[in-house]
Amino acid sequence: MTVLVDRLHGKASILVMIETAYAKINLALHVRRRREDGYHELETLFAFVDAGDTLSAHTSEQDQVTTTGEFAGGIDDPFDNLVAKALSALPRAEGMGMGIILEKNLPVAAGLGGGSADAGAVFRLVERLHGLPDDWQARAAKLGADVPCCVRSETVIGRGTGTALEPIENELTGTPVLLVNPRIPLATGPVFKAWDQTDHGPLPEGTARQITLEGRNDLEAPAVALCPAIAEVLEKLGKGQAWLTRMSGSGATCFALYDTLEARDAAAAQLAKFHPEWWTLAGKLR
Repeated sequence: MTVLVDRLHGKASILVMIETAYAKINLALHVRRRREDGYHELETLFAFVDAGDTLSAHTSEQDQVTTTGEFAGGIDDPFDNLVAKALSALPRAEGMGMGIILEKNLPVAAGLGGGSADAGAVFRLVERLHGLPDDWQARAAKLGADVPCCVRSETVIGRGTGTALEPIENELTGTPVLLVNPRIPLATGPVFKAWDQTDHGPLPEGTARQITLEGRNDLEAPAVALCPAIAEVLEKLGKGQAWLTRMSGSGATCFALYDTLEARDAAAAQLAKFHPEWWTLAGKLR
């Protein structure tokens, strides 16, 4: 959304833009091997929920970042987060800065690509005003493996470290989804370190739905070992009418996919009744 706001009785106009940083989930995540550079070779199916953090941006002489929202405290240094880094990574003319207020609605260290989604939203904001450089994908990849896919926030297959993106036939748009996090941060590094180092096979072929149904998340077991609450979340989600439940990324957020909004909302109501301490987000796949 783009809004023109007049200030000083029309003497100055400030361009205000609002962009959603869509929550990322991994419908499937296969870890193939640990590379010599220390990273892991992945095959994953990225998807995005139609909700997430909110970025409000206005034109400014200098770049400025302010963080608010429920999970703002999870960002140690708001001036060194991925929003600020994404702004610095994109060329603009002198004096063409942006002031951004980041409303942090997604939990941090949760397997939702929150920081990467925020950076992707910055790329879209800058694109509206200035366009993106031809090498924007390389610039995005330097910020993090999930950032390139978050720029467009579309269902795609990711390979390599997750930065090599391939289009996929996607019939899942509009699928009701429920995200649940036990409010326990889980860092990515220890989860990968606890992975069993076993290649359990490649990502299946087919449509997004087929890959989702036949795929898996190889980080689920090590994540559960580090954070047993994940198993409880998956158990509770499995008692509803979901056609699939799985952990996203390296955890601790789990998701459930439903055929109807009514089934999703019924599951959300049950969780709110018995586990009001858990964080939940009801949405639809983009």
